[in-house]
Amino acid sequence: MLDMSWGEVMLIGGVALIVIGPKDLPKALRTLGQVTTKVRRMAGEFQSQFNEAIREAELEEVRRDVEGMKRSVDAARPAFNPVDTIRNEIRSAVEGRTASGEAVKDAGSFDVPRPTPEQQVAQVQAALAPSPADDAPPSHASKSETGPTP
Repeated sequence: MLDMSWGEVMLIGGVALIVIGPKDLPKALRTLGQVTTKVRRMAGEFQSQFNEAIREAELEEVRRDVEGMKRSVDAARPAFNPVDTIRNEIRSAVEGRTASGEAVKDAGSFDVPRPTPEQQVAQVQAALAPSPADDAPPSHASKSETGPTP
């Protein structure tokens, strides 16, 4: 209570009782309480308005920061396009090869050697020819592999 000890409060009360008088002291204390209530209410309103102004200032600052970031992103967007960057790098690599004298093949074709018709016939005959294991007579051990005979 304004950093006063009980002794100081008793001294102020005694002086008020002597100066104001016992008849008007309750009315004076009531008025003092009403004034104190009004002062506290005004202080609370001031504090809430002050806090609101600070929040608005902080929000405005955050809003400015966000708008600045948005502007920088919008400014960087046309400059940063990964698809165009890759496309340009591929073009420059292809144009660099043709400029050095190398022949550039069609991107859809591959240089895979194909067998001649004679090689194809030889591969088919080799696949159809019986292997040496097929000419051997069946052994008794192979019966267990097929299962029991009825």
